[in-house]
Amino acid sequence: MDVAKCRIARVGLQIGTELLTGDPLLAARRLLGAELTGRGVSAVIVEVEAYGGPPDGPWPDAASHSFRGAGGRNLVMFGPPGYLYTYRSHGIHVCANVVCGFDGVAGAVLLRAAAVSSGADVAGLRRGPAIRPVALARGPGNLCSALGITMEDNGIDLFAADSPVRLKLGEEVPSVDGPRVGVSKAADRRWRLWLPGRGEVSAYRRSPRAPAPGASD
Repeated sequence: MDVAKCRIARVGLQIGTELLTGDPLLAARRLLGAELTGRGVSAVIVEVEAYGGPPDGPWPDAASHSFRGAGGRNLVMFGPPGYLYTYRSHGIHVCANVVCGFDGVAGAVLLRAAAVSSGADVAGLRRGPAIRPVALARGPGNLCSALGITMEDNGIDLFAADSPVRLKLGEEVPSVDGPRVGVSKAADRRWRLWLPGRGEVSAYRRSPRAPAPGASD
């Protein structure tokens, strides 16, 4: 996806984008409970992780893909907000992030888990017959698989009416926070948020490469 073309095609500020502009942690809170729709499946976001940017930005974050500056696929992380940033985890699983921050200032929120609200049959075909409904979109790679999100979706506008993946924000909801999953740097930062009592939320797993708890930021 050509990010430059996406930016040119966008006319004005889309509804909801202003709620994602700024602090990644605040944007993460606004994304909880939002509806994500992708290729025949809709789901409610129940778990997210916030990520900042380079050392000279307002939210330095050594665990972020943008920490070393803009270049290649991560250009979309540098705004404007409301776009999708995709990458492969371990070179295998597609993961999706909602860009926040400001135009030119990196920030993003990883979508970690969602509860499928419609199109469960389609999500089931994508994920396989052995997957329980509660686990269809549990985990960032499974979320993308269930909603049909691919690497080609990098840079799409989540608030555009003709987008194959769309986002609809709702009211802010109560959440629980804890350390992020699987990162070896800034591992103690409590930037993982989730809706309490939801079985779709993924399990916490600390990276074996991370410092001992309390020895990171």
